[in-house]
Formats: sequence, C-alpha cells, structure tokens
Amino acid sequence: MSDSSKDELIDAQKQIIGILFEVIKRLQTNNDLDEEYFQIISKDDKDDIRINEIISERNENAKIVGRLLEQLET
Repeated sequence: MSDSSKDELIDAQKQIIGILFEVIKRLQTNNDLDEEYFQIISKDDKDDIRINEIISERNENAKIVGRLLEQLET
C-alpha cells in the first residue's frame, strides 16, 4: 500500500471517528433531554416553554444524527 493510500485511509478513519463521536454526543444529549422532559411532565406546574424547547432540540439532534449517519453510508 502506498503512502498516499495510507494517508487517505487514516483521514477517512479520522472522519468516521469524528462523525461517530458527534452521533454519540447528540444521542446522549437527547437522553439527558428526555430525563429533563419527564421530570417536568411529572410536576404539577409544567413549564410548557421548556417542554417545547426540549422537543425542538431533540428534533434538531435527530435530524443531525440522521445526516451524519447518511455520511457514513457514502
């Protein structure tokens, strides 16, 4: 294997690791948001504004994770 092929392989591996790290980070954030969401829902005085923020952030994270996983397919 030539040096340039090795360098390309290393670069591709670094990109994959970066993508996977971001996917894991986004999924962990969604888990944390889920926990906060359920805590708010269980209260008698619900914070509807924060609930909407959590839902919006979770949806955005899900979209980003989807795009990142599509990058891994190519």
